[in-house]
Amino acid sequence: MRVRRRRRIIRAIRKSNELNVVQNHTDRIRPGDILLVCTMRNERVRLPYFLQYYRDMGVNHFLFVDNDSTDGSLDYVAGQPDVSVWHTRASYKRAAFGVDWMNWLQRKYASGHWTLVVDPDEFFIYPFCDTRPIRALTDWLDNSSIRSFGAMLLDMYPKGRLDAQPYREGQDPLEIANWFDSGNYMITRNQVFGNLWIQGGPRARVFFPDKPKKAPALNKIPLVKWDRKYAYSSSTHMILPRGLNQVYDEWGGEKASGVLLHTKFLDTFGAKAEEELQRKQHYSGGAEYKVYAKQLKDDPELWCKWSEKYINWRQLEILGLMSKGNWA
Repeated sequence: MRVRRRRRIIRAIRKSNELNVVQNHTDRIRPGDILLVCTMRNERVRLPYFLQYYRDMGVNHFLFVDNDSTDGSLDYVAGQPDVSVWHTRASYKRAAFGVDWMNWLQRKYASGHWTLVVDPDEFFIYPFCDTRPIRALTDWLDNSSIRSFGAMLLDMYPKGRLDAQPYREGQDPLEIANWFDSGNYMITRNQVFGNLWIQGGPRARVFFPDKPKKAPALNKIPLVKWDRKYAYSSSTHMILPRGLNQVYDEWGGEKASGVLLHTKFLDTFGAKAEEELQRKQHYSGGAEYKVYAKQLKDDPELWCKWSEKYINWRQLEILGLMSKGNWA
């Protein structure tokens, strides 16, 4: 595991040459600031709400990698005082699907900081997020000597056709995609890395009904008290050192955990799937997007009679999708 971690760090250092600084405001980062790291491509319509959501949560500084957007995403984030942004035309796939770039930025700028790593369509929620800022959570984690915090990726979707209601810039995507699967999840333990592997939900149910084990992983570790010696191994699904993957209680109790509300399934999804299918920059030559594109021709609805409408984090805790653990 130490060798794997060193290799990941060396890869990140090498891949840093692919990043060209557009705006570097990292000199404004103060000790104790909470950071957010994000890789993006053509997410202009999502960015206003995304930035406001995480600013309201308590994030102090954003570190973006723009992978050659053509829709004005780069221009939008550049010029904002709490944003630093790098641009690259390099291969997302050859950078371990962006992991190498993120590992480099975190190694250089995030050591000693609580850091969120999320995509522009992911919205982190945690116990008491409606009444307490994220610093209340990180302070409790510090006091409890906990260095990493897990969250299940929960696919959100509308009732009806995905393209029935256009998404407007600045709009809360949960106004449209506010349904989810409350069950239908498989959980196994990765014996090598020690992390949980979660699959299921609407993507397994609709897009991979005959091969659910081919469905995307839903387990993530998005919040970490970063150290220069750390490195993500596979997106935010797995991290090294191995102990950081222990975001659950293997003895039968419950550790505090959160959820990433995944708002991929809006009217923009069809065009996004087609673009990624052509680029072939995702895992296994974009095999996941091949399935999406094929199924979307039939205009599938993700909603079903067992779907639940999202209310708040307490609802998700009652359903067993997240836990406040012993944080009271």
